Amino acid sequence: MKIMHVVGARPNFMKLAPCHRAFAALGDVEQLVVHTGQHYDDAMSDSFFRDLEIPPPDINLGVGSASHAVQTARIMERFEPVALEHGPEWVVVYGDVNSTAAVALVCSKIDLRLAHVEAGLRSGDRSMPEEINRLVTDRLADLLLTPSRDADENLRREGVESNRIVFVGNVMVDTLLHGLPRARKELMREQLGLREGEYALVTIHRPSNVDAPERLADLMRALGIVARQIPVVFPVHPRTRSRLSASDRGALAAVNLLDPLPYHRMLDLTAGARLVITDSGGLQEETTALGIPCLTVRENTERPVTVTEGTNQLAPDPRELVRLALDARANGHARRPEGWDGRAAERIALALVAHVPAG
Repeated sequence: MKIMHVVGARPNFMKLAPCHRAFAALGDVEQLVVHTGQHYDDAMSDSFFRDLEIPPPDINLGVGSASHAVQTARIMERFEPVALEHGPEWVVVYGDVNSTAAVALVCSKIDLRLAHVEAGLRSGDRSMPEEINRLVTDRLADLLLTPSRDADENLRREGVESNRIVFVGNVMVDTLLHGLPRARKELMREQLGLREGEYALVTIHRPSNVDAPERLADLMRALGIVARQIPVVFPVHPRTRSRLSASDRGALAAVNLLDPLPYHRMLDLTAGARLVITDSGGLQEETTALGIPCLTVRENTERPVTVTEGTNQLAPDPRELVRLALDARANGHARRPEGWDGRAAERIALALVAHVPAG
């Protein structure tokens, strides 16, 4: 069996890593990794792939940054001949980036079977490009591999046939549990002078938070106030850093601002935090798996299980962030949702083998 994994951004590689290992463990499976180049990242050096225990991509389409329409068109144009040349039994796409939707469109037109890892997530907010990518991909995919039971329900409500839906659990938790022992040896907290369970970790990067100057200013002021109560460490996304004004930076005087961190160092900081404040989907999941309180600075989440069963709480109003941050520090627990057990990738591999057409 030939599997073609298609990834477009760093979070996709985090989901690919355990799946690549799971297929390798089955034996007699040829795997090709196609990187669309949607996000160019200098941190994707040989060490990045070595740390994740996956080989560097076999093919890089090099599409680079562009508008959503241009980027999607470039991916479709460059992916189609690669897919036709290699003719895999399955093309596997991950998450909700433009690469995922673009590849889904190509596969549907050239009759290649497509599996979507992390299918069925919905925020209900069509102003988010990621939501459109989820809807398109799930409509076109042959096999929908879901991370939570609410994702199954979303798909059935949209009229998806039950035989296309397979609940597998959360593959990001596979990566977290696999990497946690290594991460805790990074000693990132000690290097920053932070004590276990006595600091807040922040990541903010979504356009809805950083592209509106007034909202960004409100958020930075709130973080500055939180930093007077508890140490705050903030690895700053390049998008966010480019939008910080002089007054924003002044409000963050008490906050420890860092450059973006490699996966294991970031995981060490996450695992040792008392509280996480974020607008990242992945961190909502990681904090739930680790039992750490999380405030998500968004109006909605495509991962509601992190709220209903996990440690996550929506915090859309920056003016309420300080109060919620002080309250949330006492609300963590260690419960994990069903299927968040570190074996989702094994179930994904078995599902694809079971659904290969005879002959």
